[in-house]
Formats: sequence, C-alpha cells, structure tokens
Amino acid sequence: MDQEVKVSIAGIPYQVSIEARDHRWLADEPNDVGGEDTGPQPGEILLSSLGACTAITLKMYAARKKWPLEDVQIELRYNSEAKPDANTTVIESDIHLVGNLSEEQRARLMQIARNCPVHKILSNPISLVNKAV
Repeated sequence: MDQEVKVSIAGIPYQVSIEARDHRWLADEPNDVGGEDTGPQPGEILLSSLGACTAITLKMYAARKKWPLEDVQIELRYNSEAKPDANTTVIESDIHLVGNLSEEQRARLMQIARNCPVHKILSNPISLVNKAV
C-alpha cells in the first residue's frame, strides 16, 4: 500500500501542518532558531517513526509467538560523534523489553527489531524525487 502525507506551511514561521489519512499534527522548530516550538522538529518525527515502527513490530511478533512481552520502551538519538564519514548518519536505539522473556526470546526480538519496515527503509539506499507542480 502506498502511503501519502501532505505538509503545508503558512502563517506561523516554520510551523507545518501534517496530514495523513484522517490524522493531523504539527511540526515546528524551537524558539532558538526562529520557530514557535509548537511541535516536534522534523528530525524528531523521523526518530519517532522508527521507534513507533520498531515497537509495533516487536509487539506484533511477540503476540504471534504468545511471548510475555508486556511493554517496549525505545530511546532514539542521532549520534554525530559516531559518524564514520560526512555522508553517514548514525541513529542509536536503546530498546527496553519488559516482560518475563528468556534470553533466547530477547535475542530474537532484537533481531526482529531490525525488520520493521521503517528500519528497512532507512537501512537501504533511498531515492528522493522532488517535483515542482
């Protein structure tokens, strides 16, 4: 299924309105760079997409296996100090698996975390096509 998001900006400097299906939310820049801080920064939204996809994927997998995964908590950050070169972005994820899981189940879930659709998108080459319309 193709996914589509619409983004528009008007009025408040740097505040964008985002729409996907029947959902609407805002993104903005912090005050110190001229925004109004009315929503997360675009980079934070990217990290949240990866975190949300990973958590959902883990819960779905554990549910199918009937494993006792009660909660998934993920902290994500960009690590500019770990960049091997100027063209590589390093994203670190600390994944906390809550539940009475065996070491084998935990290890398997950490493998599954790399299989969420957003992780796959970000881990492979991406072609961005901008068209003026």
